[in-house]
Amino acid sequence: MEISIIALPLIASIISGLFGKFIGDRNSEIVTSLLVSISAILSAVVLYEVIFNNYQDNIIIATWINSGTLDVNWSMKIDPLSAIMLVVVTFVSSLVHIYSIGYMSHDPHKPRFMAYLSLFTFAMLMLVTSDNFIQLFFGWEGVGLCSYFLIGFWFKKDSANTAAIKAFVVNRVGDFGFALGIFLIFYLFGTVNYLEVFELIPTVVEKNLIFLGIEINAIDLICLLLFVGAMGKSAQILLHTWLPDAMEGPTPVSALIHAATMVTAGVFLVVRCSPIYEYSELALNVITIVGMSTAFFAASVALVQTDIKKIIAYSTCSQLGYMFFATGVGAYNVAMFHLFTHAFFKALLFLGSGSVIHAFKDEQNINNMGGVWKKLPYTYSLMIIGTLALTGFPFLSGFYSKDAIIEFAYLRGNTTGYYAAGIGIITAFLTSIYSWRLIFKTFHGEYNNKNIKIEETHESPLVMLIPLVLLSVGAIFAGYTFKELFIGHGGKINFWQDSLFFLEPLSTEHPPLWFLVLTPILVILSIPFAYYLFVRNKNFPYQMANANKPLYNFLLNKWYFDELYDVLIVNPSKKLGLFLWKFFDIKLIDGFGPDGISALIKKCSQKANKFQSGYIYQYAFVMLVGFSALLTFLIVK
Repeated sequence: MEISIIALPLIASIISGLFGKFIGDRNSEIVTSLLVSISAILSAVVLYEVIFNNYQDNIIIATWINSGTLDVNWSMKIDPLSAIMLVVVTFVSSLVHIYSIGYMSHDPHKPRFMAYLSLFTFAMLMLVTSDNFIQLFFGWEGVGLCSYFLIGFWFKKDSANTAAIKAFVVNRVGDFGFALGIFLIFYLFGTVNYLEVFELIPTVVEKNLIFLGIEINAIDLICLLLFVGAMGKSAQILLHTWLPDAMEGPTPVSALIHAATMVTAGVFLVVRCSPIYEYSELALNVITIVGMSTAFFAASVALVQTDIKKIIAYSTCSQLGYMFFATGVGAYNVAMFHLFTHAFFKALLFLGSGSVIHAFKDEQNINNMGGVWKKLPYTYSLMIIGTLALTGFPFLSGFYSKDAIIEFAYLRGNTTGYYAAGIGIITAFLTSIYSWRLIFKTFHGEYNNKNIKIEETHESPLVMLIPLVLLSVGAIFAGYTFKELFIGHGGKINFWQDSLFFLEPLSTEHPPLWFLVLTPILVILSIPFAYYLFVRNKNFPYQMANANKPLYNFLLNKWYFDELYDVLIVNPSKKLGLFLWKFFDIKLIDGFGPDGISALIKKCSQKANKFQSGYIYQYAFVMLVGFSALLTFLIVK
């Protein structure tokens, strides 16, 4: 059964990818959706066994590498951590597959699209079920490759190609650090298997290494290198620039990549490696700082964006920041709790935005929408649920997980934890503002689209709405239902068993009452505030933007990270490449290589041609010269 969870998406990808032309579009959609859905059901069964029967296993599928001390298997590790990820990945993926049947109905390449989705799911499952770093890296690169295919699916669009390449290149930067971390692990421990590495960690706590001329603790270096990989995959600040551009892909891709799969891989990596990170205070502080910086940065940028998908993408980036600073303060279970709840409401918002885009015939600018809440009642209601959950409105999923992160950051009791908690509260308020801005400008106010009559807008078909309904159930109930399981102090406190490691037990104290109610109050008050700003007094935001033009442009241009990278990295690299091409490649290599040799042979041939005159006396003269030279050589010798 367990192996089927991985095998079914792979089989679906092969069938749709290789035989899609023979079985047709409809059968390709049905086969892929059905097989991935079965995988989701089996994953739920596995989670049930883990929760109620303490089921754990490590299933060896095949021997992969066996060379010297390097022993790597293709295996399937079943424990609470992987069981949670199995459910999240397969459940969201199956709903995205079903949703795509309606959303991609007019696309001529549906079998290829469904094949990419299933292959992506397979790679992600390989990642989360690995019991060693090599298989983890294989799945890691697999989802990176599939994301390139999916983001650039509409490859005839230059913007889609550019976005796909950007995502691929930026992730390679992070993956280089990740690979170095794995190399260092094998160098220090002679193995890449989780269990063996984690057992040996205490033996190298005091060991120092020289890296780039700097003496650094070995554990700190491993953790920082692994985190570089996590930063790239999870779009943390400095390596985040690929994420908004990835919205060039079809909306189902955005939901799959940014809700529960690819971008959460970095969080999963840090949580899986908790037995390593617990011994590195430096790395945990770095993770906390990067996480809270990302959360605030992304929320501030989302305030002024106008593309509906990019706003939600930046909210993903921000929520990932929350997850990372949760791991940074040692609350790995809380980070996983937020990852779990986030999957439901973020997939709901992305697919809901796809429903809106579908209604507006591919329009994505929220300034060109408005006044359609009566025309799209189901989409509107479902996106309201997703927004409430995202903002952390009391008693919805996001409320339980996000507030838990802020509370545990406060309870950490150090300076970094207090800063993280403060930034978390501010970011929660900003999140609520930009989320309701999206809702109000999309569905309320006046109808602003000049190209499409309001009568032409329509609700999405049932095949697109059913996944939204199912996700909304998770967005409402997942937090309350699973809180005790993930972070509770009674009943199932031992749910995580050995899959998480805590060097010191988490605090069981409670923050002051004023601190507990502060975030919910701000979230609730933000709703009428946002309504006033974006519906009742729509001129005020424009007046504020005009009065603070530098700040507005700073946020609109995403803190100028792209421009900074263009100046520091992209443009110098292009100039260096052009110089090397024109001078070294064309003038030196080609000039003295193939082009030079061919030119020399041509000239020699032209000179030799002159001897082919047809006069016997010339031939006799050449023979005489040759004979004289040979005779001279023999005499001298």
